Amino acid sequence: MKMLINVAETVVADALRGMAAAHPDLTIDVENRVIVRRDAPVEGKVALVSGGGSGHEPLHGGFVGPGMLSAACPGEVFTSPVPDQMVRAAAAVDSGAGVLFVVKNYTGDVLNFDMAAELAEDEGIQVAKVLVNDDVAVTDSLYTAGRRGTGATLYVEKIAGAAADEGMPLERVEAIARQVNENARSFGVALSACSTPAKGSPTFDLPAGELELGVGIHGEPGRERRPMMTSSEIADYAVDVVLQDLQPRNPVLVLVNGMGATPLLELYGFNAEVQRVLAERGVVVAHTLVGNYVTSLDMAGASVTLCQVDEELLRLWNAPVRTAGLRWGI
Repeated sequence: MKMLINVAETVVADALRGMAAAHPDLTIDVENRVIVRRDAPVEGKVALVSGGGSGHEPLHGGFVGPGMLSAACPGEVFTSPVPDQMVRAAAAVDSGAGVLFVVKNYTGDVLNFDMAAELAEDEGIQVAKVLVNDDVAVTDSLYTAGRRGTGATLYVEKIAGAAADEGMPLERVEAIARQVNENARSFGVALSACSTPAKGSPTFDLPAGELELGVGIHGEPGRERRPMMTSSEIADYAVDVVLQDLQPRNPVLVLVNGMGATPLLELYGFNAEVQRVLAERGVVVAHTLVGNYVTSLDMAGASVTLCQVDEELLRLWNAPVRTAGLRWGI
């Protein structure tokens, strides 16, 4: 596989150096792998810290900034960051109002963030945690116990980040983050496998003419493989699976998310089919976001995330945000 890299061992460090050059509003510690909004800590404000393996950009580093995360910890490709990174990030952004860890439900992330929370509390930092587990495709996998954390991470980080920027206390920011997660569900489809820099070839075998329904963001197996389907057929399947689990009564936020190698031309076409299915099912859409936000390196495919919102959650979603990966109202 051809990749725009130097050597596999420096991929993450090289990316962080490039990110630092492109975004002077961030403070990026390349050696210690911590990305911090430059104005942190913000006096009296709850701080949000997240992180995970690299390869899912712009998640999480691209979501650091006003209205969203205070700091992010990138691990090696598809590998959890270590507790020292998380503690360093928490210390850099804590203003005394506490820190909320946003954790995707993968075993390594959960264990390391739990350990980091204990270490941070030993240093006098008040820490709360919220686990994101929105993927309805499978329960339990090689990477996690229970449901995987995927597209809803964006909604948790954005909405809880807005709550924190409004000056809400840690307990309230945590409760809002949990409410978002509980009201969000996702389902992903792969048209091709991704290739990690270290391996240099596809991470799993997906024969030509087939797709993987319910794939995870690290290429974990989904529910089943089928012969290639049309955009309309995929939308029918994916949205129905999500709605069987979510059954929204309120309007929903819609994320049509690219896995990394699917162009916007296809994603917008797929979104048209997603919107058709939602309209046929009587689901009211409050806002739609289309693009590559929670990716899997060079995987072709897409995921659909629906998040049911009330007036407060919708207001917080629409609040201003200024990050490398998400920006409006500022």
